[in-house]
Order: sequence, then C-alpha cells, then structure tokens
Amino acid sequence: MPRERLRIPAYVAALTTAVVVVAIDEASTAWARRVLARHAVHVLGPLWFRLQFNSGVSFSTHPAGPLVLTVVTSVVALAMLIGALRARRGAPAYGFGLMFGGGAANVVDRLVASSHRVTDFIAVGSFPVFNEADVAVTVGCVVLIVVALRGGTLMRR
Repeated sequence: MPRERLRIPAYVAALTTAVVVVAIDEASTAWARRVLARHAVHVLGPLWFRLQFNSGVSFSTHPAGPLVLTVVTSVVALAMLIGALRARRGAPAYGFGLMFGGGAANVVDRLVASSHRVTDFIAVGSFPVFNEADVAVTVGCVVLIVVALRGGTLMRR
C-alpha cells in the first residue's frame, strides 16, 4: 500500500485532536467540581489543584459578562474550526485542533455551568489558575507560531 494512502487527512487529525481536548477537559472539570469543592489538593512543589470559577478569559484575565465572553469565545473557536478544516497536514492540523478544542471546551463549560463561568483548577505558584482547555489553546498557539517562524505554511491552498 503506498505511503500516501496511510496518511490521515489533516481535518481528521485536527477534529480528532479537538474532540480529545474537549473530552479530557469536560471529564477533568466534572472531577474538579466534585472533588475540589471540599478542599484544595497539593500535588507536588508549587503545583496545586484548587477549584476556582473564572468569569474572564484564559488564565483568569479580562473579566467581562458571561454572555459577551461566550459569544466572543464562540466566534474565536469558529475561526479555529475553519483553520482546522483548512490546515496542512502535521503540526498545523494539531495546532488548530488544540486551539479549536480548547476554545470549544471553554464554551461548553460556560454553557453547562450554572454560573456561566469556566472551571479552573490547576494552580502553579502565583500564576493564575487555569484548566486543560487553556493549556490546549496555549500549546496550539505555540505550535502554530513555531511552524510559521520556521517558514511553514499553516493552511492548504
């Protein structure tokens, strides 16, 4: 079988990555709301699991109304979905998939939570508390920046 036939289409890799990110974030969010509501848990060194609800964007920044942030986050996630569907194979597909998945997970969290705030619970020292969706968005952004800085093309033509 030719090697070309074994390759996963970029949009499949991107969407699969996004689904995995959403599933991990939703499972960990449910766990955090259940377990960490009673008390914080020290993991190692400066790393703690501490429940916090975020009315702002990533890493508890820029607080605004829940409706405004849900709409803005949805629009950004939609842009990342378009990028994911048009991404080149390899790192760009995974970068867009991580960013779309993280954005979608935070939108789902805002829509599901009675307070319409995102559940954050990973605390490292004095850095703002965050969740897996924030990590996925950040890592996806770094991946795309590295590809672009190395002269790579992010999307198919």
